[in-house]
Amino acid sequence: MTYPAFLLLPILLALAAPASAEELANQLFGAKRAASSQQPEPIGSYAKGCGAGMIQLPETGPTWQAMRLSRNRNWGQPELVEYLVDLSRKAQSVGWAGLYVGDMSQPRGGPMTSGHASHQIGLDADVWMLPPERLDLSVSDREKISSISVRTDDQTRINGNWTAAHGALLKLAASDPRVDRIFVAAAVKIELCRTAARSDKSWLQKIRPLYGHNTHFHVRLKCPKGARHCETQKPTVAELSNGGDGCDDSLTWWVTTYLEELKNPPKKDKPKGKRKKTPREFTMADLPKQCSLVLSSD
Repeated sequence: MTYPAFLLLPILLALAAPASAEELANQLFGAKRAASSQQPEPIGSYAKGCGAGMIQLPETGPTWQAMRLSRNRNWGQPELVEYLVDLSRKAQSVGWAGLYVGDMSQPRGGPMTSGHASHQIGLDADVWMLPPERLDLSVSDREKISSISVRTDDQTRINGNWTAAHGALLKLAASDPRVDRIFVAAAVKIELCRTAARSDKSWLQKIRPLYGHNTHFHVRLKCPKGARHCETQKPTVAELSNGGDGCDDSLTWWVTTYLEELKNPPKKDKPKGKRKKTPREFTMADLPKQCSLVLSSD
């Protein structure tokens, strides 16, 4: 039996067309407005994973406020929420009213549609460098207000926004045994190395310099005990610091060679092989297999 050409043409075109690309993981996770109905568990690595059974940091508490609520990124593992509440209370001991908490994770973690490469498993949080003057900001206020930079525009030194209380708060934050590391601008680490008491510098090992962390500090917690699908970050802070506090020549590199290379990037040979994907290009096949269950859970 033969068929008219007008009937065969659509079929032939459909067969010839390439298969559509698998949907990006950040679009799938970004569309979820609530956590999965599972036991809490961080899955995968900080920059390639997801979070099961996460909980939401309340928008406002006695000593904190979650900022930029429109992003719906005030979610985390229970350990992270508990840590932030604890730190916000401790902040009062250094003269702050509490904390303004920026991005944590999406309700089910995973790659984000914009912003961070990490923050994917519910163990990362950004704490603003802006000391709160009030803790009753409206939802609208929290969209408009911005944090402050604590380093100079040339990135080499702290500026007039920095106070001793900032240093005291970072010491409190890093001294907590739940913390794996804290990312700050290199100028901040340099200042902490300069002013920390010689007899008490062990906490400085967890303070790690990283570009772009001048308006907030980024807290990263360790994998909770028993979280068998959570990947510990390597190298460790001890390995990065060669067992010391990190106040050495490797720190100076961030405000000398690194800045020079930002202005005048060295020529590099074209990498061989396939380019490595960025988190915004991940599909579900790139994430741990357990993330599919996190995504499909009620």
